[in-house]
Amino acid sequence: MKSKIVIIGAGYAGILTAKKLAKKFKKDDTVSITIIDKNPFHTMLTELHEVAANRVDEDSIKIGLKKVFAGRKVNVVLDAVEAIDFNNKIAAGENQKYEYDYLVLAAGSKPTCFGVAGAEEYSHRLWSYQDAVNLKDHIHNAFRKAACESNIDEKKRLLTFYVVGAGFTGVEMAGELAEYVPILCEKYEIDREFVSVCNVDILKRTVPNLPEKLSEKVERRFNKMGVKLMLNSGVSAIGPDFIEIKSNNTVNRYAAGTVIWAAGIESSDITNEAAKTLESANRGRIKLDSFLRSVNDDHVYVVGDNMLFTAEGEEGPVPQMVENCEQSAATAAKNIYCAVTGKGEMSAYKPAFHGMMVCVGGRYGVARVGMPNHMFNLPSFLAMFVKHFINIIYFIQVSGWNKVFSYLKHEFFTIRNCRSFVGGHFSNRTPSFLLTPVRVWLGAVWLFEGIMKIVEGWLTAPKLTEFFKGADSWYNSILYGSTGAIDVKAGETAVQAATEAVSSATGEVAASVGTTIMNFDILGLLRLIFVSGKELSKSVISDYAFKIDIPLINWFVNKLIIPNDNVQIVMQVFIVVAEILIGLALIGGLFTTPASAFSLVLQVMFVSTTGLYLSTFWMIFAAIAVLIGAGKTFGLDYYAMPYLKRMWRKLPFVRRLYIYND
Repeated sequence: MKSKIVIIGAGYAGILTAKKLAKKFKKDDTVSITIIDKNPFHTMLTELHEVAANRVDEDSIKIGLKKVFAGRKVNVVLDAVEAIDFNNKIAAGENQKYEYDYLVLAAGSKPTCFGVAGAEEYSHRLWSYQDAVNLKDHIHNAFRKAACESNIDEKKRLLTFYVVGAGFTGVEMAGELAEYVPILCEKYEIDREFVSVCNVDILKRTVPNLPEKLSEKVERRFNKMGVKLMLNSGVSAIGPDFIEIKSNNTVNRYAAGTVIWAAGIESSDITNEAAKTLESANRGRIKLDSFLRSVNDDHVYVVGDNMLFTAEGEEGPVPQMVENCEQSAATAAKNIYCAVTGKGEMSAYKPAFHGMMVCVGGRYGVARVGMPNHMFNLPSFLAMFVKHFINIIYFIQVSGWNKVFSYLKHEFFTIRNCRSFVGGHFSNRTPSFLLTPVRVWLGAVWLFEGIMKIVEGWLTAPKLTEFFKGADSWYNSILYGSTGAIDVKAGETAVQAATEAVSSATGEVAASVGTTIMNFDILGLLRLIFVSGKELSKSVISDYAFKIDIPLINWFVNKLIIPNDNVQIVMQVFIVVAEILIGLALIGGLFTTPASAFSLVLQVMFVSTTGLYLSTFWMIFAAIAVLIGAGKTFGLDYYAMPYLKRMWRKLPFVRRLYIYND
């Protein structure tokens, strides 16, 4: 009989627990793993504010569960678990019942309104994918209505936004919204003075989990962005067009068009239901032993936000944050493996958190990171860099290259209005069809090069001895004034200038008169050489040549290639065929990315053997320019790549390793 492991919830903790268990039981057919969630996708809850304020596309914060577990022995079930019978080990969902031997509670949290009147009915939550999408649409609608509203008071009310909660979620939402407001004002032709963004909390400072110095930075940033802070102030009621705030024992009512509730969380409905049977506290969090098992049932493990566990030496329970989800998932998976197989010893949970950070819009953030016993603050640029780096590490764990590529695309390569900590410098703005002439011309030059080499006899007779030694002699004559060098005139032919750089020797013996501009040795590993074949006053761009002289490559050429005619011919055939195929591929726009990449490889080969004239360097930059996506406009990639991507994605090992992108 199979051992049945059921995981409730596909949030940060649940999804990582399932993946780690799948890896441990990869070759064990006696164990089944089932993960249950009401959504068919995993949501990046920490990025909801980016969608709500329209910085990134809504699809960028979700990952399909079938993609996450493709090629893995994890049964993904779409259902909502409503009750758990711990005595009979049955989880009851809306659609069916699920028997288990070991249960993992990873159902996460939900917003709590603390009994504030009207909060449930009249405020917008920010705790799910749908919340973020709805809020994005609502914000746009508020500006649309306000743009057509003639009554000034009503216009201001529509454009008044209150974010309740000055913790991580509230601060990030307020900052993101404040950054978005000027863009919306320009779009809808509304004066900025009509818009108000307020962040309200009973707290005495923003994000109290961070040091006071960083809270002050957040507050200064808010002031710069025009966000009004109302601290030491509690919300007492919310209505359809107002919010009541109590401060200094006085309750004031303010007109409000939008109230966003981000003031606190409690355990999800199913965890609260479980908490009626299992020992719990702190808004439904389940009390655990050191192995992350319920103190009442050693077949029930709890990870992530649902945990009530205080690590040794700590005063309070582990925080409800992503790093705790990741580390608790690893410990729970290991201990379940030990419990099921009887192999090894269980590990006590010893979390070691490495910091926390908060973003105030897409361009500014604060962070405190380091080792558990040595934390330090990061300046804004580094804080934002670390934030994105950590997200990428997480995506690698969850769905590999596919999601990393998607993340980089949404956060940097398609970002608009410079809403990134690097501004809009990486964001694509040039229409891709403008690259078509560059792609075709680059391909034509490569094709011409390959054909001319055939004419010159590269397929039948060894040419590389003359090719390499002629170039070396030319450089040496300039660098060291040696005579009897083979004169290789810069730019002698279009063919040689384009691909052979310094080109093959002509056979004419003459002393070279030129100028050394750079001859710089780097630790004996390589030498950077930059020369002109003429005096500087008489030089044009085709006279300048650059070479990276690498002793290891020189040894390879002199010992393995030049002494052997057969090896030379093989190398020559390879170069000719490569140049012709690259040329045809670029002209036709077929497999443009690998063709451009290989074009760069050949150029690197040339620059490290014979060197390149500056007049040829355009080929390097052209290959970089057409490296990604240039064949999808007026090229065969437009037809071929979608088909090949579909076929590639169907391969089991490709899905399992996530070596594809959408």
